This record gives sequence, structure tokens and C-alpha cells, in this order.
Amino acid sequence: MDIFPISLKLQQQPCLIVGGGHIARRKAALLAKAGAVIDVIAPEIDSGLLEIVQQSRGQYLQAPFSAEIQLRPYRLVIAATDDKAVNQAVFAACEAENVLVNSVDDPPHCRFMVPAIIDRSPLVVSIATNGASPVLSRQIRTQLEASIPHGMGKLADFSGKWRAAVKAKIANPDERRIFWEELYASPLKEQVFHGNTAEADRLIEQALLDWQQPKGEVYLVGAGPGDPELLTLKALRLMQQADVVIYDRLVSQPILELCRRDAEKIYVGKARSNHAVPQEGINALLVKCAQEGKRVCRLKGGDPFIFGRGGEEIQELFAAGVAFQVVPGITAASGCSAYAGIPLTHRDYAQSVRFLTGHLKEGSPELPWSELVYQNQTLVLYMGLVGLEKICAQLIAHGQRPDMPVALISKGTTPEQKVVVGTLADIASKVSAHQIQAPTLTIIGDVVSLREQLQWQD
Repeated sequence: MDIFPISLKLQQQPCLIVGGGHIARRKAALLAKAGAVIDVIAPEIDSGLLEIVQQSRGQYLQAPFSAEIQLRPYRLVIAATDDKAVNQAVFAACEAENVLVNSVDDPPHCRFMVPAIIDRSPLVVSIATNGASPVLSRQIRTQLEASIPHGMGKLADFSGKWRAAVKAKIANPDERRIFWEELYASPLKEQVFHGNTAEADRLIEQALLDWQQPKGEVYLVGAGPGDPELLTLKALRLMQQADVVIYDRLVSQPILELCRRDAEKIYVGKARSNHAVPQEGINALLVKCAQEGKRVCRLKGGDPFIFGRGGEEIQELFAAGVAFQVVPGITAASGCSAYAGIPLTHRDYAQSVRFLTGHLKEGSPELPWSELVYQNQTLVLYMGLVGLEKICAQLIAHGQRPDMPVALISKGTTPEQKVVVGTLADIASKVSAHQIQAPTLTIIGDVVSLREQLQWQD
């Protein structure tokens, strides 16, 4: 993050605009909505801009900008002339006085940016690109405008009216946050939107009377194979309301950043022979946090019920009497194969698919080899990179043809995705040559040959 977003209170605060044209008028209109007192310095001034200045009880100085002008009294300054040299001179003068300054359409000479704004006062949403693409900011604003009801401003006002009463009733800030979240999900919101203030007041009074300390709960959430856009809507909602996020190694950073920002985040990732927290410790941690009344998001890569040990974790929760939900995720087999252009089934090549773990026990693959050597079947191996050479050798030894196509998909669905194709006979030798690293999914079957036709992702 290259900029730090803040919201300034400018009611009755002096602000200066250097420039008297239409750009200056546009900036002045925004400052006026925020209640600022606007001064303008320019040789000439647009009539509409002059009207805004007068209405704000500011002053117009008919003069070019000079370094002798006193800037220290102003909260912020906007350089909005069509002369780049003048704008840069304004920037330099403001920097010398430690005054916040914005040079319109000149990011290097800005100490603050003016974002695209959605105004649902007192709710204000701003979108900024650090000056990289104002057009993109405006496009995003247009998209969000349609999704934020105009009644949200009324809801914000209503919440402000009741904030002190809610705080007096519910002292714990975490519990208070849950109260508001539940309230916003109730019929009260629509009552406020439609102006039924009396009914809304009755509903919140009743909610305060009925309020009880919330019980903890665990959300067992599948984060999918890596691409954050593959998250389900329910997964995203629960991630953003959880008090604690307990996450695995395979959860990508972009997905983790979608969790509630102030949630406590605990890493319990497991790599081969390197477990940050043993499974028994994870189970105990889930129970402990939930029994403290916290909403816990147990975030797992892929799907929690497909080689994710989710069943073990909820058994522990059930035994402890802890409430839980399970949110399926797109498993690596489905996501990675799709992004690699390899269908797991195909009428002409494979009518069945088997999901297998390639984890080795005491150095030997524990797999039903005779069942795996079967025509028109796709094999998908999770976590099979370390034992790949032995797995390929065993399949060949049990009758599978050495030229059976094999694909290795490393970091599938992410920008770092890498796909290497070979055969049972040679795929193991390609691991080091192509620097394939975990997490890697292995697909074995004739469907792999379709990648040449169906590949859509580089």
C-alpha cells in the first residue's frame, strides 16, 4: 500500500485552491460538500467557482500564485491550474510549510489524493488508485453505486443515534460488533431504509432487551486452490465476520487478505516433516477459541473434506459441544485441472476419476496398485511430488503402460502456475529440470493429452 487512506473533517476549515477554471470548480464543489471554507487564488475565476467560494464564506484573491502567499493557515491546498510549473511551485511552497497539497493530475507532486467518491452521507466510500488510473477509480465507483442502497446513509444515521445506548448495554467491543452485525442482517435495516423510524426503534430496543452473550462457533472453510475469485460467497462472508482465523500453509496471501482485517490470525500450516502445530494442537485450539465465545474461521486450502482432515477437526468440535459450520471449497483436483486445460473426465478418454494421496508412510506408497491400473480412468494424486518416482514405477510394474500421459501442476490457479507434461516413464526426471515445487498436483491418464487443444491459461 503506497498511500494511507484517511477521512478529513473539514467543516469550517480553511482550504485553498490555486486556479480559477473548471477543474478548480470541480474540486471546490467537493470541498464545499464537506463544509470547508474555500479561498481561491487566480488571475481570473469561473463564475460558478466564485459562487461556491462566496457560499462557503471564503475569499477570492485575483492574483497569480507567488511564494510570498501565506500557506500555514490552510488545512490543505489544491493546485488546479493548467500551468504545470505553477502547480509544481505550489507543491514546493506547501512542502516547505508541511501543508497537505494536491496537484491535479500530477501524482509525483501530491501529498494527498482526491479519490472517486460514493456519497451516502454520513456513509462515504472512496476509491483511489494512487493516481495511476482515475478512470478506473470512476468505473469502480459506478459499479459500487448500484450495489450500495441509498438508504445506507439513513442506516448510518440511525446507528449513530443508538451507538451510546448499545455501548452502555454491551461493554465488550467484540460482542458489540456481533450485535450490530446481527442487527444489520435483521428486518430492522429495511425499516430504516423505508423511513419507518418508530418500528426500527422498537426493533433495536427489543434486540437490546433480548441480548445474550454470544456463544462461540467454528467455520470450517474451504479456501479453494489459490485464486481468490474461486471462493464461494458464503466462505467470503464468514471469513469477514470471524474473530479468529486459523489458517494452513496452502492458503494464499491474497485470500488471507480478504479476512477481517482486525481478526487474530494464527498460522498452523503443515509442510512435509515440518508441522507448525500438530493436528491435536489444532483441534484443541479450535475448541479453546470457540469456548471463549469467539467466532473462529478454520481456513483450509482446497476443500476441507478432501485430504484436509476436516472430518477429524469437527469430530473434536462435536465431542466438545462446539457449534460449527462446514463450507465446501473447490478442491485442487477440480481447480488445477480446469486451469491447466485438462478435463478429469471425457466421454472418449475417461469415465471415472480417483482422488489419491501421495503421502508416503515409512518411505513406501500405500496405494491399491492393482485397482489403479484401469483403462478409461483418471488418477489425481495430492501431495505426491516426493514419492513421484516410486509411484510411477509401481504403476508400470502393475501393468500400466509407460507412455501413459502425466501432468504436474504446481501452484495451480495462481499467477505462479506451472504445468509440466510427460509420461509415467519420464515425468519424475522433469521435476528438477523444470524446478517444480510443492504444492503440486499430479494427474495421470489419457485426458492429459487434451491439454494441447484445451489449454486456455498460460
